[in-house]
Amino acid sequence: MSFLRPTTQPGLLLRSALRSSYSTKAPPTTLPANKQKLIPTSGQYPRGFLVSGISSAVKKSGARDLALITSKYPCSAAAVFTKNVFQAAPVVVSRERLQDNGGKAIHGLVANSGCANAVTGAKGLENAREMQASLDALTGHARSSLVMSTGVIGQHLNMDKILKGIQDSKQALGPDHEHWMACAQAYMTTDTFPKLRSKTFRLPESKIEYRLAGITKGAGMIHPDMATLLGTIVTDLGVEPGLLQYALTHAVDRSFNAISVDGDMSTNDTVALLANGGATEGKIVVDKVGSKDFEAFRDSLTEFAQDLSQLVVRDGEGATKFVKVAVEGAPTFEAAKTVASTIATSSLVKTALYGQDANWGRILCAVGYSGVKDIDPKKVSVSFIPTDNSEPLKLLVNGEPELVDESRASEILKMEDLEIRVELNLGKEATSYWTCDLSHEYISINADYRS
Repeated sequence: MSFLRPTTQPGLLLRSALRSSYSTKAPPTTLPANKQKLIPTSGQYPRGFLVSGISSAVKKSGARDLALITSKYPCSAAAVFTKNVFQAAPVVVSRERLQDNGGKAIHGLVANSGCANAVTGAKGLENAREMQASLDALTGHARSSLVMSTGVIGQHLNMDKILKGIQDSKQALGPDHEHWMACAQAYMTTDTFPKLRSKTFRLPESKIEYRLAGITKGAGMIHPDMATLLGTIVTDLGVEPGLLQYALTHAVDRSFNAISVDGDMSTNDTVALLANGGATEGKIVVDKVGSKDFEAFRDSLTEFAQDLSQLVVRDGEGATKFVKVAVEGAPTFEAAKTVASTIATSSLVKTALYGQDANWGRILCAVGYSGVKDIDPKKVSVSFIPTDNSEPLKLLVNGEPELVDESRASEILKMEDLEIRVELNLGKEATSYWTCDLSHEYISINADYRS
């Protein structure tokens, strides 16, 4: 992730938009049961936010493609962005807005799908700023909007449709579950289901119940430091902007930056966090980094971000398995994450998982070339951990290979969910990474992406 640096915000341009009817066409609901169960049927959403998801007709299918999130109260805001050198126009202008506002006074976010507005030059920047200005006009607060885009790279947005859609969205805004679900659907590209989560949490020094809600999208080009992945998390807890950025960076390092589908890093990655204090009429509650309340919020946010980000892996393009790579006994958190990432992004490991082949030598090979210093082959252990709570299958113990029961290994590898556990025995640090297998279907999806 990159950190924010000061910059100058150029003037905004705004085109007039005519009022018209809007489409709320939803995507097909014919999903396998294992994905259908991931779509929530209700939720408890943060107070003070109104959201919508409509079709601006940018997508030829007529599916929802324009999402708005607005806040009654000014939000503290934080974000992390892609490190790809070719950063999309919405990444550039949203970073500028946060820098110029000092992470304060954000009232809305607009996201479109179907066109990434990436590698689009000066015109792309102008279009992204027009989207900001249009949302500013809708909320009535100048210089208060963030923007996200996702879809095909190298194409310009149809701004007549986008700007008209932003103004049309005003009549579709609402606080209820159906509004949040429509909003989540508008983020989707090759996603097969909308990715929406909500939860409640409490702080040790407060009796109030606070709420979190999050939307994410992504199924391919998913890799650490993010990829063609958008995420928006909002809370009705009031948090000081600097602490909000600190908490988000901590959470993303352990969630959105700990997932991989295919190892490709995109141009548009953004995860934004808005905190409006809606539970306390806009009041800031968390303002001290060492407080129990801050630590409780940070940990609740991290757990929530992990749950949200794992939906992306479960919807990985062509994926048939959800795989947790757990590395334990590392000398540092960074070392544990490096080893886990190397295993999770290995094409040989991922294809073996798809083929249900217990080729643990590929896992060990990835550990060996991870670049982590001081790994002792005589101390490393590797196991498959089944998700049905049955006995783990030890593959390597302290550098010595086990006599593997191939039929038992086959049983475990047929499961949809699987854990690979690696013990380095070099320290006390541990972390987890989430990935999926690599299938024939992944190639088919991406070979035909623009057709």
